[in-house]
Amino acid sequence: MVELYGETLTRRQVSERSGMLSQFAGVRLMTLGNGVERGVRMLEFRTGSGLRFTLLVDRAMDIADCEFRGQAIGWHSPSGFRHPALHDYEGEGGLAWARSFSGLLVTCGLDHILGPQEVPADSYGYPGKSRVSHSLHGRISTIPARLTGYGETWNGDECVLWAEGIVQQSAVFGEDLHLIRRIEADVGGTEIRIRDRVVNHGFARTPHMFFYHFNVGHPLLGEGSRYLAPITDVVWAAHAGERYESQDVGYNEIPEPVTGFVEHVWQHEAAADEGGEVPVAVVNDRIGLGFQVTTRKDQLPCLYEWQNYQSGNYVLGIEPSTHHVLGDLAARERGEMIWLEHADAKDYDVRLNVLDGPAATAAAERRIAGIAQQPAERFPVPSGNFVSLGDRR
Repeated sequence: MVELYGETLTRRQVSERSGMLSQFAGVRLMTLGNGVERGVRMLEFRTGSGLRFTLLVDRAMDIADCEFRGQAIGWHSPSGFRHPALHDYEGEGGLAWARSFSGLLVTCGLDHILGPQEVPADSYGYPGKSRVSHSLHGRISTIPARLTGYGETWNGDECVLWAEGIVQQSAVFGEDLHLIRRIEADVGGTEIRIRDRVVNHGFARTPHMFFYHFNVGHPLLGEGSRYLAPITDVVWAAHAGERYESQDVGYNEIPEPVTGFVEHVWQHEAAADEGGEVPVAVVNDRIGLGFQVTTRKDQLPCLYEWQNYQSGNYVLGIEPSTHHVLGDLAARERGEMIWLEHADAKDYDVRLNVLDGPAATAAAERRIAGIAQQPAERFPVPSGNFVSLGDRR
């Protein structure tokens, strides 16, 4: 049954009330037509519950807009949803990625995450290429997808909105990795489901690193909003040292926008529930709204938090990852790099839930606290305990 506007309806009853489902909900393909976004294909999802979000087909099928009943959840940066043809991957010492950085979800990978770095290329067997130069967070987020399908599918009296595509990160004498992405949402629902599979389509042994950069903005993000996670240890802080406490913003705090704020980045060790899931949420009690990201510990064992409370760039990032913040070379040295042989694949499952009202936010808070009580202190001393991720081959 479909829940719409306070009614529980069968498929027949939905059809009786409109000529097309699109009156209430649906998936629509459009193309942006102006400025740096010109030519970018976009899929708009409307579930009928007040949840609306868009997928950038030409930007790895990442999530751009996300709002609930007119209240924004996803972050928009000054860069806009820039067409990938304008992107200079090698620019600014590998930091030009930030000129294409915007939206609720920016995917990072597929063979590199974190900062710009040069790594060995010997696995590709080409004498003329001894090293690979990587930019910040990798290449995947600025590669267009091949859209393989989208639409609405009824299963009895339930209806699922969906889209599928393949994003190919490929080179001669390099990696040939495919991201197969499916995104779903139920008509009448407040949940987004992401199902990703990364496959080595090539025949060279290829490194794989992956993480999701979920970016929450105002009005969900606001003074007094709270960051909730089942944290058992604060492992690392990029700003440790002189800057650790100088801005007077703890890991679990969200102030108003601050002119001149310098970003904080943390790595937390998070516990999973009995089913292996790790829920992380941002809640705003003032407006009665929350947003929860749920991943699997066995797929994404590491968790970063990005606080960037700059005026004009006001955002908090929830970032589940396959690897520690130590980076590409450290993953190789520690035996933690994921190496994919031909046809090897890695699967990732993510649920994004809008928390509508005090009851929903309170339930999420109880669930998270029931897994692990996060540190009460604002500035926990980073332990430096990067637990072994085991044999990731």
